[in-house]
Amino acid sequence: MAPGTPEDTMPELSLPTVVLIAVLLLAVVTVAQGIRTVPQGQVWTVERFGAFTRLLAPGLNLIVPYIDRVGHKLNVQEVVLDIPEQSVITKDNATVAVDGIVYYRVMDPAKAAYAVQDLKQALVAMAMTNIRAVIGEMDLDQTLSSRDRINTSLLNILDGATEPWGAKVSRVEIRKIEPPETLIRAMNLQMTAERERRASVAKAEGEKQALVLQAEGRRDAAMRDAEAREALAQAEANATKMVADAAAGAGADALRYFIADKYVKAFEAMAANPSSRLVIVPMESAALAGGITQAMELLRGPGTAGGPAPPADPGGGLLPGDRPWNRA
Repeated sequence: MAPGTPEDTMPELSLPTVVLIAVLLLAVVTVAQGIRTVPQGQVWTVERFGAFTRLLAPGLNLIVPYIDRVGHKLNVQEVVLDIPEQSVITKDNATVAVDGIVYYRVMDPAKAAYAVQDLKQALVAMAMTNIRAVIGEMDLDQTLSSRDRINTSLLNILDGATEPWGAKVSRVEIRKIEPPETLIRAMNLQMTAERERRASVAKAEGEKQALVLQAEGRRDAAMRDAEAREALAQAEANATKMVADAAAGAGADALRYFIADKYVKAFEAMAANPSSRLVIVPMESAALAGGITQAMELLRGPGTAGGPAPPADPGGGLLPGDRPWNRA
């Protein structure tokens, strides 16, 4: 090698220097191997020569370098696990597509790491199996209308089965229950027919109720009309009885007075009617004067003296409606 080249100018490292550098590098690597920082929400397991020894909590942790190592890194937060869609046969041999969601949390990291090989895969397999078992005990209508019942049954089963694995299943939700297209069309037709049947029944019930109410109304009206006629007849009977009693006590003159008074009032009402422009006077009206005269005589009394005798009426004292040949 020629003198003056760069190789000649580089200093040679002595053996102690090389050893020191190697020791420093080894110390750095050892410190790096012995310090572990665990994120929040996770727990790590420590294995010594392949055997589980302890857990590392979130934060800065120290382990024995080259002897201890991190085995499993577990998430202790609540985890959402999707259950893939699968075809399930109901009790009445209907096929439906079902999927869901499972919410779980690792409660015992040691069991979750070493009691089961793959916790997520085990949960998915168990959830799918129990979905088929639970829905298989129901018919299609119950399956479509009993989501809460299915969720509760699955929750109880999965929670009890995952306890040895150190996991806690908090919720199970069936996300979709979908029958095939042909079955959906048949269900729509059935639902339409059922609604039409209910509408027809409701219409018939309404018409029946209306007829019943009308009949009851006519019955009540007839009963009230009969009661009114009965009361009117009773009143007329009472009035007739009173007139008869009065006539029996005062004689025929009182009866003539009563008839004449009714005749005069009826004639006044007919003449005072504003809608009547023509008043028809009966031929027997000439007897009206005689009836009034007799009524005045009755009011004076049979023993009254000092007054002249009333003139005879032109009709000969006939009452309205009397005929000369009817008088005694």
